[in-house]
Amino acid sequence: MDVLNKKSVEDIDVAGKRVLVRCDFNVKMENGVITSDKRIVASLPTIEYLINHNARVILCSHLGRPKGEFNPEFSLAPVAVRLSELLGREVKMAKDVVGESAKELAANLKDGEVMLLENVRFHKEETKNDPEFSKALASLAEIYVNDAFGSAHRAHSSTTGVADYLPAVCGFLIQKEIAFIGGALANPKRPLVAILGGAKVSDKIGVITNLLDKVDTLIVGGGMAYTFMKSLGYSIGTSICEDDRVEDAKKMMEDAKAKGVKFLIPVDNKVGKEYKPDTEAMVVDSDNLPDGWMGLDIGPKTQALFCDAVKDAGTVIWNGPMGVSEWDNFASGTIAVAKAVAESGAISIIGGGDSAAAVQKLGFADKMSHISTGGGASLEFLEGKDLPGIVALNDKD
Repeated sequence: MDVLNKKSVEDIDVAGKRVLVRCDFNVKMENGVITSDKRIVASLPTIEYLINHNARVILCSHLGRPKGEFNPEFSLAPVAVRLSELLGREVKMAKDVVGESAKELAANLKDGEVMLLENVRFHKEETKNDPEFSKALASLAEIYVNDAFGSAHRAHSSTTGVADYLPAVCGFLIQKEIAFIGGALANPKRPLVAILGGAKVSDKIGVITNLLDKVDTLIVGGGMAYTFMKSLGYSIGTSICEDDRVEDAKKMMEDAKAKGVKFLIPVDNKVGKEYKPDTEAMVVDSDNLPDGWMGLDIGPKTQALFCDAVKDAGTVIWNGPMGVSEWDNFASGTIAVAKAVAESGAISIIGGGDSAAAVQKLGFADKMSHISTGGGASLEFLEGKDLPGIVALNDKD
């Protein structure tokens, strides 16, 4: 998949055309009120470009998991209200997805006007990538733009199906994700350092295997590190561990050695008596973890080791926290790494999910080159998998 060769919205003439844009408006809501509009804001450059170039803009997205039926709790109506405020113009809200309301609004759109379809997942055909539903969706427009990186790893009607019936290009958000993550994998500024955290090795096996052929240094922290420690014969107390992955962990470390990749795991840990934010805690070396205790963060020696590996990096890819970072008592490893990445001067790419949330919470977001908008999609991208929502787009000639 040559992701760097996909057409973007700038490669086509959109003036006077009805343009269907797949956005990621899967925002957090409480009682019908949007609690974070980050994803809406992220879509603005593409929408504003289309407005400024006299397109007739038809936006679509999913929200939550309404299980294929109309459920007002998952309506995108609050998104239309917030978008109208951000754009400084009315965003007309359709009452359905491919029904009379959507068709009528789309047919009557004027140049530079914007409308939003109702939640595409109100139709069970959406997640099945049903051709008839894709065709109905495509019939509303003349051009398709995918700007929902967070859903690019899903082959659904609104992410891939419509591309069978319309010229299909990417928006600026997907273009940015492709440029940063694709560029870091294809032609990184070296040394390339990858930092992987989080609880499970099984979630990251594909990523580690793919990255071992590309990185100079691989750093493993978080809960998954204890599976690696166990593979070295260390006692890990009651720390989280995937026993069925211990052999895999051992093999990955051997592969790294054979490929000349520096593979770093924690040398000391902050351990707790129980899995609780205020549990009794102490710092111990990795080969001296006592029975009945569990590792909940990396220790100070490991922080120094990891930060040292980051400081001269040319490119850093980081996915997953170093400990239970939502608890202040066990967040210092994640904070130290975030600070080191922010100060490194490297091209820094933060995978979505927990690491993105940690970086934002700690106030380092503006120091990072790129924070991915898609946790699952960025992981699959790092794994070297084809993302259906990007594959479906037209290549540059």
